[in-house]
Amino acid sequence: MLVHSVYFTLEDCSAARIDGLVAACQKYLKNHPGVVFFAAGTVAHELARPVNDRMYHVALNVVFQDKAAHDVYQTAPDHLKFIEENKPNWRQVRVFDSYAN
Repeated sequence: MLVHSVYFTLEDCSAARIDGLVAACQKYLKNHPGVVFFAAGTVAHELARPVNDRMYHVALNVVFQDKAAHDVYQTAPDHLKFIEENKPNWRQVRVFDSYAN
């Protein structure tokens, strides 16, 4: 499986804009072929151990059955529409892709 984890830091980090990005993740990114797990949500502010990275507002985690499903997702119209609609409010986007058994 391929684990695709994306962390968004927003320019406008108001509650409405954070909630809007989570909703956009749900709308555009959830139902793609080959997805075996999907989650989108906000930083857990109460978890403030020294090792916790909390320099983001929205986290997206998608597990694909394989790299081929991930590659198709990258060019899927819904994924591209998500980027087009939401990118103007992104200050930083960090992507971590890893393989899992």
